[in-house]
Amino acid sequence: MTPRDASEPNGSRWSDLDRPPLNVTALRRGLVRPGGLWSEVDVVQRTGSTNSDLVARAEKGEAAEGAVLIAEEQSAGRGRLDRRWTAPPRSGLFFSVLLTPGEVPVARWGWLPLLTGVAVATGLSRAAGVDTALKWPNDLLVTVGGAERKAGGILAERAGDGGVVIGVGINVSLKDEELPVPTAGSLGLAGAVSTDRDTLLRGVLRSLEDWYGKWRGARGDAGACGLHEAYAAGCATLGREVRAELPGDRAIVGEAVAVDGDGRLVLATAAGVQEPVGAGDIVHLRPA
Repeated sequence: MTPRDASEPNGSRWSDLDRPPLNVTALRRGLVRPGGLWSEVDVVQRTGSTNSDLVARAEKGEAAEGAVLIAEEQSAGRGRLDRRWTAPPRSGLFFSVLLTPGEVPVARWGWLPLLTGVAVATGLSRAAGVDTALKWPNDLLVTVGGAERKAGGILAERAGDGGVVIGVGINVSLKDEELPVPTAGSLGLAGAVSTDRDTLLRGVLRSLEDWYGKWRGARGDAGACGLHEAYAAGCATLGREVRAELPGDRAIVGEAVAVDGDGRLVLATAAGVQEPVGAGDIVHLRPA
């Protein structure tokens, strides 16, 4: 899909005062700079999946590190386990970025989704004034009416031999009647002081640039760059009884006691053993 400026026809900047299109010109001016991470910023009106599009561009050599692809609407957005992610046009932030951390050992790349979670939570806290929490490994939680709700998710995919595309979806202005499931939420429903998507996106991408620079500078050592401590401090899963639903129809129930040096969730089970979980669907069984 050919990138379009959000001010073009069929997307007049003022066609919907509640949900104006993103201002791609202003985003480029604010994010793309000499020596910075972000190399290009494109906005498309509608696509299937920004992750799929950016992975394809990267594998064809058509995108460099720091490419950012944003969609006003996704028709086939994906979360973990191929779950669908849909939302009304211009109601959220749906974007993907290409990173090529060549000097970081591949064994440490598993920290990238967790790093992105910390960066998104930090950026939204500053720009939206909303307290957020992270559900291991890739969900962003907000509180709506005293209940914990999912307002965002992260998906990382390899792009060729040396790249990783990280996709982020955040519900910004969705109203109760627009939520896809009762357990979903949005920044607006959580009392955000701002739902201006241009401001929120700049805040998130600047935070991501900062955390990625620290992590890359430490050659992926999450402890040395402060990422491990920051993730544990913001992780709502720690201290809770959880069920980890693992590949092969296997499940483990236990207390989430730590995130280890490889970014895995460590569960203390009733059998008295501590078992690290590297991939799986986590269900919170009781409050922290």
